[in-house]
Order: sequence, then structure tokens, then C-alpha cells
Amino acid sequence: MLTEGGSFVKGMIMGSVFCLVLSLLGSFGPDTESRMEAHHHHHHHVKAQSTDELNQLTDSQIQILTHKVRVFCLIMVQPKILVYWATAIDTWSKHCDKAVFYTSEPSKALEAVNLNEKEEWARFRKALRHAYDNAGDLLWFFVAQPTTFAIIENLKYLLLTKDPSEPFYLGQTMKSGELEFVTYDSGIVLSYEALKRLVHVFQDEDKCPERGRALWKLSEDKQLAVCLKYTGVFAENGEDAHGKGLFNSKSLNNLITDSMSNNPTDVVEGCCSDLAVTFNGMSPNQMQVMMFGVYRLRPYGHRFHDSLVFQPPDGSDND
Repeated sequence: MLTEGGSFVKGMIMGSVFCLVLSLLGSFGPDTESRMEAHHHHHHHVKAQSTDELNQLTDSQIQILTHKVRVFCLIMVQPKILVYWATAIDTWSKHCDKAVFYTSEPSKALEAVNLNEKEEWARFRKALRHAYDNAGDLLWFFVAQPTTFAIIENLKYLLLTKDPSEPFYLGQTMKSGELEFVTYDSGIVLSYEALKRLVHVFQDEDKCPERGRALWKLSEDKQLAVCLKYTGVFAENGEDAHGKGLFNSKSLNNLITDSMSNNPTDVVEGCCSDLAVTFNGMSPNQMQVMMFGVYRLRPYGHRFHDSLVFQPPDGSDND
């Protein structure tokens, strides 16, 4: 027979298990799942235009598109990683049509929007809401970490013929159980329509709470995917015309190392897309080297005949 103390412990354990089950059912019950899946997921892989498709466009169409695709960059920073923050300012972010740095606390060294929020998901939400309210005529939004290096022109090429009035949410997709999400490490792209729906669902604490109520803590990218699912917006994998991923959660150095091991006979082909948009885990020095390689190094005497040219924002000092 169980002693009174043993019965008490047993009761505590069973009660805890019961609470856990209720929590799981409350967050991902049958009703929740049916509401999430009620919206049709109509595009899972978002591909960039092929060269042949681009050549079919007239010069006037290209001119219209190059001025239409403009990007608002949100870079999430903290004072403790000041050197990464400064490097992002000095390198790739200059190619955004508007780049805003969002910080968790005040910083006298560099300019940023102080969200005065320590909790990651709450800070993430506040940054997205601020971008939505201050976007002006910009209709594409790119969220990145300070360790990410982005080639904004390649992002614009991917988005060239995409309609921002459709709910695009894309980057490098991964799965966690049944949840498919865009990894924060690779950079997250949202169309105006996707961000508008997201901002609206922020107001519903049952579907998209600002402070997590589950027994475990979801990362910002997973929480974002959960909230977007309620609005019928699903994660999309950004790819080139050949199906190769454009968003990378690893650095270029690591990707080349992996390719040397896995594809020793064709390292370049096995590494990355020619139109890669992001690399992550970059040191400040590596970012400066990337800037040199992507924007400054040119073979003497070789002429480029690109039919598509994205002009820098007015007043920009980009490369």
C-alpha cells in the first residue's frame, strides 16, 4: 500500500501530467488545427525568374519592375554585439531602400530604435509593428540578425515579379514536428499583405500572445510561423530557377567546406546558388571580405551587360 506521502507525490505527478495535456490541447487542439488548415496553401516553393523569362520582358517592363521592388530591412541588434551592429551598418544594409536597426536597450554609440524590451518574441513583434507603421511606400520587409550578410539585389531579383499584395512569407524553410517555418538565421521576408495580416493577429492574444503561455518557449521564428498560420500565411522556400536554395543559415566559408567534403568533384556547384540572398554566422571581417567580393572586385576589361539593374536608394552611399 502507498503511504500518505506516497499518495501525495503520486497525485502531484498525475496532476502535472494532466495540466501538461491540457496545455498541449489548448495550444494545438483539433479545433486549432482545423482553423489553421482551413486556408489553402497555394505556393510552397518561391522561385526566381530564369534568364529566359527575364529576356521576354520589354525594357519598359523591366524599368517599372526595378523601381517597384523596394525593401525595408529590419536588423535586430543589441549593444553587447556592437561590432556586428557597426559592420552591418557599414556593409550590406546600405543596399536596403530603408534600413532600421532595432535594439533591446539604449545605446549611445549607434543610432537605432530602442524597443526597451528584453524578451525576444515581444521585441520581435514590436519591431515588425514599427516597420509596418513606418514603411511608407515600401512593400517588402526583410528581417535579419546582425551576423547575417544579405545581397539585397538578389533578393529584389527573387521578388521581381511577385505581388506584395499576396501573402508571401519566405526564406529557408524547416520543420519542427508539423510546423513549417522560415529560419531566423537565414533571414525572413514578408510581403506587405503578410505583414498586415500579422499585425492584425497580434491583437488576438488567444491566437498570437505577446508573452508565451506554453510550458516551453518557442523561438521567434517558430512563434512567427504559428501566428501567421492563423491568418492563412505559410512558410515558403526561396529558390533559384533550378530549385537551389537562396537563403543560407551558414556562412559561405562553412558552405564551401561542406561542399568540399560532399561534392569534391564540383565544389562550386555543390555549394551555393549564383543568386544567393543570405549567408549567416559571418564575422565582421568576413562581412567586409564579402562586400569586397560581391560589390567591388571586377575583372579588368570584362564588360557586364546586365539587362536588369537595381538603382541605389536616393542619398545612399552604398557600393
